[in-house]
Amino acid sequence: MTNTSVLAEIDRRADDLVSLTCDLVAFDTTVRGSAGEPARDEADLQEYLAHRLRAAGATADVFTPAPGSLPVSPQTPAGLGFDGRPQLIARFPGTGGGRSLLFNGHIDVVSAEPMAAWSSDPFRAEVRGGRLYGRGTCDMKGGIAAAVVAAEALAALGVRLPGDLLINTATDEEWNGAGTLASVHHGVRADAAIVPEPTDLDVVTAQRGILGGTVTVAGRPGHAEHPPGDWRAGGAVNAIEKTLPVLAALQRLRERWAADPAHRHPLLPPPSIVPTIIRGGEWWVTYPASCEVALDITYLPVQADEGGWASRVRDDIERTVRAACAADEWLTAHPPRFAWDTELPPAEVGSGHPLAGRLAACATALGRTPRVLGEPSWTDAATLTRYGRTPAVCLGPTATRPDGSPTLHTIDEYIEVSDLVDTAKALALAAVELTGPA
Repeated sequence: MTNTSVLAEIDRRADDLVSLTCDLVAFDTTVRGSAGEPARDEADLQEYLAHRLRAAGATADVFTPAPGSLPVSPQTPAGLGFDGRPQLIARFPGTGGGRSLLFNGHIDVVSAEPMAAWSSDPFRAEVRGGRLYGRGTCDMKGGIAAAVVAAEALAALGVRLPGDLLINTATDEEWNGAGTLASVHHGVRADAAIVPEPTDLDVVTAQRGILGGTVTVAGRPGHAEHPPGDWRAGGAVNAIEKTLPVLAALQRLRERWAADPAHRHPLLPPPSIVPTIIRGGEWWVTYPASCEVALDITYLPVQADEGGWASRVRDDIERTVRAACAADEWLTAHPPRFAWDTELPPAEVGSGHPLAGRLAACATALGRTPRVLGEPSWTDAATLTRYGRTPAVCLGPTATRPDGSPTLHTIDEYIEVSDLVDTAKALALAAVELTGPA
């Protein structure tokens, strides 16, 4: 068996690769927004993949994590269950003596709304002009299809890898990464892992952590068309206006983080704080009694605490806001309240790790010029690296339009068919390369 024969086999399966991606897109696996939200088509998709992988010679375990089986952490909200959202672990056994390799991917997708804005049905993928359009084609059902077809091609050629090749498809990555976390606690582990998230076939070895939360500023209602009076005597206070110094403080902190040499990373953007949702007021002629701002915070590995979490980041934010409020008597007497929710820890596999270089060589063999980069957001590779004792990197299809804007999470999301095929080729070559003798 040669690399040439592997690549030729995947070329032969190109139409099947597109068809498989279309099949996966047709399952509505829109991410849930809360622990109690009912499941959609997650179980059907996992059983579909399990049947296909078993037919190719793999063992496949489709399991539903028990409620409360995950350790309590900032990543796993109280009451989290997986009813109707199973995880899949498939294994192509090696001959022995080699290293194991894991392909991991998430089956959930972000909402396709507003669906009326799409040029075609987002859950009926179609090819137009060499591009496959549909929700999840890029992020990341195309990557999952590429991993499956890569494994099927090797099996069809009779390739017996020295080490095991595993495929883990998980839920909830777009929310809190709980599916891969549950898979790790179920026993998913390998000597190395590749997550075929869209990367333009670059190798991503580092990613920032994410912290989500809200800050709520109190006011006092009153008729907006009358002078508010003295708040000390019961007068009205405009919560929206009192939120302005809080936002200014957060902006200054973001700028301070960006300018701090200690917060520079060779592969990652600086840490950031972005207000993303604001809710305030009760009636258009009433001084607002409260104003709530949702925050999306990204932070670097160096900012994480000993457990990888964002306690230091939270403390820095709250301390900065309290200091900014000290000049305002109302805010001193009624300090803003913080509530922290989603938290995803950062992780990195050093750019000098052999996994990065050997995977880049697989992409180079396809005529690509892969770079070693950082991911400004977050992927399940962090969970595998930090908690699964499995160094994980990302490599997958192109995620940018010619103008540089992203295709993932957008209206008319698409993947280049040629990229889909190249991703499958790179993963197949990586399976041969990385499962060799330990």
